Amino acid sequence: MAPIDPHSYTDSTHPLTTHISLSFYFDFPSSTIASSALLSLSAPHSSPLTLDTRSLSISAVIDPATAAPLPFTLSPSPDPILGQSLTVTLSNQSSLLLLSKTAPSASALQWLSPPQTLSKSHPFVFTQCQAIHARSIFPCQDTPAARIRFAARLNIPRSLSAVMAAKHVGRREPAAGECGGACEDALWCAEGRVVEEFVMEQPVPPYLFAFAVGELGFREVGPRTKVYSEAVPIVLDAAAREFAGTEEMIEVGEALFGPYEWERFDLLVLPPSFPYGGMENPRLTFLTPTLIKGDATGAQVVAHELAHSWTGNLITNKSNDHAWLNEGFTTYAERRIVEVVQGKERAILNIGIGWRELIEQMERFKNQMEFTKLKTNQQGVDPDDISSRVPYEKGFQFLWRIERQIGRPAFDEFLQKYIAKFKFQSIDTDMFLDFLKANISGIEDQIDLKVWTEGTGIPPDAMEPGSEVYTKIVSLANEFKSGRIPSEDEVTQWGGQEWELYLENLPKSVEASQLAALDERYRLAESRDYEVKVAFLQRAVVSRCTSYYNEVEKTLKEVGRMKYLRQLYTALVQGAGKDEEKMFARRVFSEAYAGYHPIAKGVVEAIFAQNL
Repeated sequence: MAPIDPHSYTDSTHPLTTHISLSFYFDFPSSTIASSALLSLSAPHSSPLTLDTRSLSISAVIDPATAAPLPFTLSPSPDPILGQSLTVTLSNQSSLLLLSKTAPSASALQWLSPPQTLSKSHPFVFTQCQAIHARSIFPCQDTPAARIRFAARLNIPRSLSAVMAAKHVGRREPAAGECGGACEDALWCAEGRVVEEFVMEQPVPPYLFAFAVGELGFREVGPRTKVYSEAVPIVLDAAAREFAGTEEMIEVGEALFGPYEWERFDLLVLPPSFPYGGMENPRLTFLTPTLIKGDATGAQVVAHELAHSWTGNLITNKSNDHAWLNEGFTTYAERRIVEVVQGKERAILNIGIGWRELIEQMERFKNQMEFTKLKTNQQGVDPDDISSRVPYEKGFQFLWRIERQIGRPAFDEFLQKYIAKFKFQSIDTDMFLDFLKANISGIEDQIDLKVWTEGTGIPPDAMEPGSEVYTKIVSLANEFKSGRIPSEDEVTQWGGQEWELYLENLPKSVEASQLAALDERYRLAESRDYEVKVAFLQRAVVSRCTSYYNEVEKTLKEVGRMKYLRQLYTALVQGAGKDEEKMFARRVFSEAYAGYHPIAKGVVEAIFAQNL
């Protein structure tokens, strides 16, 4: 066997899946989905075919041409990272039908009971398939090397509606016998059920498979954009105001990077337990409600997810070993969009915040320097455990370094060639470097490409940004060491990003009385901007400023975004002589556990395990 990806059982000698036809039956009382998945392969295959699964119950595998069962086996012991391999014996078949059922604990799914939703009247379920969680919904070749088109029928209670990262075909009554074996026909066609149909016509990697089902509403915010959320008017209206500038960003992206290939760019604001800031699912980006700040600055995350429409969704890393090809390129593209829409100074502040994050990540991985590389080896490593800002910020720095070397006009021309060459493909670092050297003559003599892609740490020719505003904020943060708090005149023009940059540059540990004085003047612990709030609370924990622990607890219980959970739980459990903080952290986690997404639960549990 020759694995195609360290995080998949997919064999490089097997044909890849090109299309999947899916039927899902949602059973909210049991928190399960019964499914049928018709996989079409790129070529007929004889001999075993290996697929990825996690916590799935497989009831049958069928030859759709003859309706005959196909022999299959599941590996007996689940791998803690990869799950179980499903091996199906084929005899010149080019398609196979798999019947399965998800577990209530499926790692890609979060099921919310009515009391956990805003309306308190209907349940809700949503997916998060990145990095390797699609396999917990249906059997598949769960690697970004396998790009698929798909059609999907979602059978749901009539009182609910569905959205998906795909084109919506329609909503209709269920038809007898069409479930493909996903469940008993009587259940599929039961009164009170409807079918929502979707189709994805462009090939996408499995980690971009996404849907949500619940009581949903929407607002139109542009010719290509609706904003969806739970059907609560105050949330929908606030989201529509926050993201009103989306169409302008799409137009800027097209001018910079070429045509937008996905037709629509809709947004779904999920419940607070959504574990990421945003997820770039094509046609339907998922967003955390913490982005709704009231000042439109949350749109910067939208700019990042939009940029993925070219770098990540259109061109995809072949495996997570090359994640910088997704995230570094997208961070660069995001900042180019922000520079046009919100100004150069705003983009510089973004780069500065990213620079501080990159430095912090070097400290985080000081004993695992492999994960400070751009081209990594993640064999035997859970990608969720090492998720970090390194591929984002070091990847951005690499591209920024190339831009500085050849000039922006030449780099823009290169980017457009790169996107046109590799669109709808999955590539690796070597393919990028070969294309770079072929299109920018002598670049390998001007920049040490091996140090940038295979070297650990921050290369010597990486660069901290500079501007008058940026330098002033960093200078004020340095003065905090001597007890100086910025005056109101000095911060009168500051928004969330300025405060975030200031807090990121404060000393690691300061006197609790200093932090209290800063907060008394500027009320940072009560900020509506969670980037500011959590940055302040993290420093309060490190400084053992216990008067803020009630606010820390409240934050950990109301928001499930992993960035914030990682920052606050890590601050609580790291360091010697902190038994009280560790006990506090474990109590809060046990009480908040039911409200966290499965991926977030695993990340926090890993933090505890690493700090026993």
